Amino acid sequence: MRYLTVKVFCISALCGTFNIKMPKNINVLRGSCVTIPCSFDVESRFENNLDDSCKAYWNDSPSFNSHNAKLKPTKDMTGDLKKKDCTTTFINTNLLQRSKYYIRLECNNALKYRFSQTDDPPSPTLTPSTLEVKEGTSVSLTCSAPAPCWSHPPALTWTPNLGQSQETLQENQDKTKVKTSVISFTASHLHHGNKICCTAAYRKQDGSPDVTAETSLTPDISYSSKDVQISVSPSAPISENQKVTLTCSSNAQPAVENYTWCRADGGALIGTGHTLNITVSTINSNFFCNATNTVGFKASINFQIVMSRSYYLRYSHFFNNKTILHFIVHVLGLILQIHLKTSQFQSVPLVQYQRTAM
Repeated sequence: MRYLTVKVFCISALCGTFNIKMPKNINVLRGSCVTIPCSFDVESRFENNLDDSCKAYWNDSPSFNSHNAKLKPTKDMTGDLKKKDCTTTFINTNLLQRSKYYIRLECNNALKYRFSQTDDPPSPTLTPSTLEVKEGTSVSLTCSAPAPCWSHPPALTWTPNLGQSQETLQENQDKTKVKTSVISFTASHLHHGNKICCTAAYRKQDGSPDVTAETSLTPDISYSSKDVQISVSPSAPISENQKVTLTCSSNAQPAVENYTWCRADGGALIGTGHTLNITVSTINSNFFCNATNTVGFKASINFQIVMSRSYYLRYSHFFNNKTILHFIVHVLGLILQIHLKTSQFQSVPLVQYQRTAM
C-alpha cells in the first residue's frame, strides 16, 4: 500500500506567515472519490482577504496559477475558504495522474502533496490484533477501515457471523475519516483455531466493480476438557480375569496434563495416566476417568466392562449378590410349593363302587 504524504512548500513570498494543517497520509483507491481534509490560518492583517474571491487550485507541479492549474475544483467540491476550510473532494481519483500535487490559494498559501494511487483498497485493521482468552469470556472486536471517500464509506462485514455489529463513521484528529464496526460475543471452544475475518468493500464512482480488502485473526481459546470418553482394548469378547487396557481421551486447550482413574462405586483412585491396565473382575467392572488441564477438569460417564462368559456376567450391572440370593430363594420356594401340592393330590384315596347283583 502506498500513501499520500503531505508537506508544506512555499509558493509565494508570504509563505512564512501562513499555517496549514493536513493529514500526512491518505489512502486513495483509484476510481473512487477522496476527500482531503485541509484547514489553514493567516496573519490577522490578511483576514479581510478571505472573501468569495478566494479559490483553491491543484496542479502536479509547483509553478502554476489559476489559469494553468490542472485541477480546478468547483465551489461545491471545496470547503468554505472564508472560514479557513480548504477541504477538497475529488469525485473521481482517476483525474489524479501524478504522484505529487500542489494546492494553491489565491491568498498565496500553498503546499505540496506527495500523492500515490493504487488499485488495491486499504486493508482494515482489527483491534485487538490477536485473541487469547478463556472460554466464557466476553469479547469485543473492532474492525476499522479508512474512508477516503466520505460520501461512500466502505461496507464492513464479519465472517463468520458472530452476532449483531455496531457501525460508526468516525473522524480522526487529522480530519480523515474511518469506518468502524464492533462485534461482541462470548468466547467458545468452537471458536478456537477458526479464522475470524473482517472484509471492507469499497464502492467506485467510475462505474467499475467494487473492490474488497480483508484482515483476519485466529482465536486461541483455552477451555477445560470436552467429550471425555473411555475405550477398552480388546473390545470383545471379554471374559472374567482377562487383562484389558482402558484408554481415556478428551478434547482440551491446552492439552490435558493429567488423567486419573477411579472406581464408580465409591470413587476410589486406582491409577493415573492416559491408559489403565486391569484384570477384569465380576465384582469391580465400573470405572470413570478425570481429564485435567490448566483451565479445569471433567469426568467421563461411568464405564461398564461387559463380559460374555454368562448371562449373569453380561448383565451384572443390573444386579448385586443380595438380589441374586433373594431370587434363588424365591424360585426354590415356588418349586417346593408346587411339589407339596402335587404330593397331596396323589395321596387322595380313590372311591370304589361295587356293583351288587339283584
